[in-house]
Amino acid sequence: MSQTYRNQLFLWMKSHVYRYSEAPFRLASGLESHHYFNCKEITLHPERLATLAECFVEEIIPKLGLDFQAVGGLTLGADPLAYSIALAYHRKGKLIYPLVVRKEAKGHGTGQQIEGFWKETKSCLVVDDVITTGGSTLKAVQALREAGISVTKGICILNREEGGSENLEKSGIQMESIFRKSEFF
Repeated sequence: MSQTYRNQLFLWMKSHVYRYSEAPFRLASGLESHHYFNCKEITLHPERLATLAECFVEEIIPKLGLDFQAVGGLTLGADPLAYSIALAYHRKGKLIYPLVVRKEAKGHGTGQQIEGFWKETKSCLVVDDVITTGGSTLKAVQALREAGISVTKGICILNREEGGSENLEKSGIQMESIFRKSEFF
């Protein structure tokens, strides 16, 4: 992995993303933890997001050995990742569609659960910011697969090392992360 991208991201993760508290935080999974990672501090900041996308496109994704037509996951955590990765590939002359997977199909209009050019897509790299139990990612994978899209691999910024990768693997998803929770304490 490019030490320049990863090292810079690690510094930002330590200074902006990672928090420890004696009073536990409630996580999206419903679990509680003394360790909290707010990756929006990376994904919603233009410079940090650009560096993250380069890290994924140059170093993480090539290790997967995967040919895919789209990148996406469950809204909100996956959205900036999908957009930035699609733009990074566009700058390289490669078309990768960003997809947004809603938590549930919308109740108006066309009633779609997936937004983007999913009908032109046969394969998708699933993305998420943080993996704890893998529940959010699995929800996205299920929706993508129900739409006829092949999903076998995924990427995330942080693996909290709390069973998420193993749960995803049981559903046929190999997950690759830039960081693991244990690197921060």
